[in-house]
Amino acid sequence: SALFNFQSLLLVIILTICTCTYIRAIAPSLIDKNKQGFLGLFFMSARIGERLSPYVAMACIAMAVTIL
Repeated sequence: SALFNFQSLLLVIILTICTCTYIRAIAPSLIDKNKQGFLGLFFMSARIGERLSPYVAMACIAMAVTIL
């Protein structure tokens, strides 16, 4: 159902980025071994979270404000 609501889709994307970045910080071998294919999306999400962390944090705050 998140595919049909733009706000829910953005929330799922932001949470995926945050979760993948956290998992890569704790256990890098889980994310780094799958760099291609469908599971490569998690690797790319972790890289986005690492490189654009201030912008991802601002997006998380903005989504929290809009939801509340």
